[in-house]
Amino acid sequence: MKKNDLFFDEISKTIYEQLVKADLSALSRVMLNIERFEVGQSYVTAKVRNKYGENVTINIQGGRPGIELQASFFKMKEEEEKGRKEGEGTLYAYLVTKLIQDRRIFARKLPVIGQREWLLIYEDALLELSVKDEYDELEIVLST
Repeated sequence: MKKNDLFFDEISKTIYEQLVKADLSALSRVMLNIERFEVGQSYVTAKVRNKYGENVTINIQGGRPGIELQASFFKMKEEEEKGRKEGEGTLYAYLVTKLIQDRRIFARKLPVIGQREWLLIYEDALLELSVKDEYDELEIVLST
């Protein structure tokens, strides 16, 4: 496999390289294991367990890229939350997965736009991969 074949696309390669550089400043990280996706009209959902053993819904849909976090997945230090509320830096979520068929890396960097009772991801390419059931793990890394 050639180096360029390691990534789903050029965006994934660029974002993954950014993540490797930013890894030391990661505020929180979670790996989600997804058993199966349920396909709706313009979205997909999946149920995953949080660290408390509770089932939480992930919703992935197209649209303007962004993510709304579900608090039970992420440990955030109080100082970082306070700093963010005061507008001291934008919080981003790096999404990384390896495709089941060819093990290529898919990566995206999305702005955190809020918080919900479920995890809500707006990203067109990830939605398409979800509909095709092309991955079963999703790592999310929060960083500024």
